[in-house]
Amino acid sequence: MQAQSPALSRLSLPQRRIARVLRRQLFGDGGLDYSQPAGDPGVFGPDSVTWRVHANPVSLAIGGVAAVILELAEPRVRTGVWEHSSFRTDPLGRMQRTADAAMITTYGPTAAVERRIAMVNRMHERVAGSTPEGQAYHAMDPELLTWVQVTAGYGFLSAYVRYVDPALSLADQDRYFAEAATVGERFGTGALPASVPEVEALFSAMRPKLRPHPIIGEFLGLVERTSPVGLAGRAVQPLLVDAAVDLLPAWAPAQLQVARPAVRLRAARRLMRALAASARFAPNEIVSQAKTRAAGQRRAA
Repeated sequence: MQAQSPALSRLSLPQRRIARVLRRQLFGDGGLDYSQPAGDPGVFGPDSVTWRVHANPVSLAIGGVAAVILELAEPRVRTGVWEHSSFRTDPLGRMQRTADAAMITTYGPTAAVERRIAMVNRMHERVAGSTPEGQAYHAMDPELLTWVQVTAGYGFLSAYVRYVDPALSLADQDRYFAEAATVGERFGTGALPASVPEVEALFSAMRPKLRPHPIIGEFLGLVERTSPVGLAGRAVQPLLVDAAVDLLPAWAPAQLQVARPAVRLRAARRLMRALAASARFAPNEIVSQAKTRAAGQRRAA
């Protein structure tokens, strides 16, 4: 019998169940065989920082919520997302499809990544309109695409450093954004920030354009009430939201009116750190298949 990891054994039974099920729910493969074709490293490859950062479902979930908060703070992005997606009617399905896309882009074979990028670009071509304030938007606007891509990377990386590997070097953090830029530009963004200082500069430039809005609160309420692990996760979801708010730039919680009491943030950090530690030891079939494929091996039939 395989020995249970020390990190996993320190958790209560409900916490261990949440960590395992969260991995299964968020890392659903969408029917894709990640093990073929043999020898294909995908667009990032097993030596990339991206493969490391995106391997933990807990930090990925926290970072994803933080990213959406920042995205919804931009009025044009907010209107486009809220009026052209299923967040309000099917929040769990929407989050799972987003996670599936992240897995395919990160670990999928090259052809599957190219198909997914083409599909997303086709969908974005149809998303256009005006905000309630009269600002025109189009989902293929490079400025808006850049904001969405960079906030996603910021959220994933910040959560990974906070909850999985606080010792990740600044050089590797720069590498992460540089890797993301090479792929993100295929979505039509134009040149993307390729280092931590460049991302910080973009945030400084975007800060005056970001606004609080009831939709941000509505989104966070949906996440708090929607658990991918059923009843066992209902108590965890509010703390996941608190952890996401805690990842935002220091100025953002007050500016966006999403600030949380310090005692809640401390509780969220403790629980999410434990869940992220346990998730590192839960089997990850997608990553295993991708490593086998990249190494040039064929999975036995």
